[in-house]
Amino acid sequence: MGVTTKYKGTHTREMKLAEMIERKMTEAGDLCARDEGSDECKVVWDEVEEISQAKAHLRVKLERDEDPMEEFCSGDPETEECTVVYDG
Repeated sequence: MGVTTKYKGTHTREMKLAEMIERKMTEAGDLCARDEGSDECKVVWDEVEEISQAKAHLRVKLERDEDPMEEFCSGDPETEECTVVYDG
């Protein structure tokens, strides 16, 4: 796989989503270890699923070279979020 470029805002979003998934999975493990059938356990696993879907949706867009920051950055390229980062 080669080097890919994306906006800093997109890279930050990817990292935050990954961190959120990790954090929620830990929370789910802790909650569900106490009571697997509880409503809280079901809710936290739903949250893990929703965040995972958001990350997957972002990944699909990036694979199609559709950076979600493109429109914003074309109008305001000087913002920090529009700095180009290299991944790979």
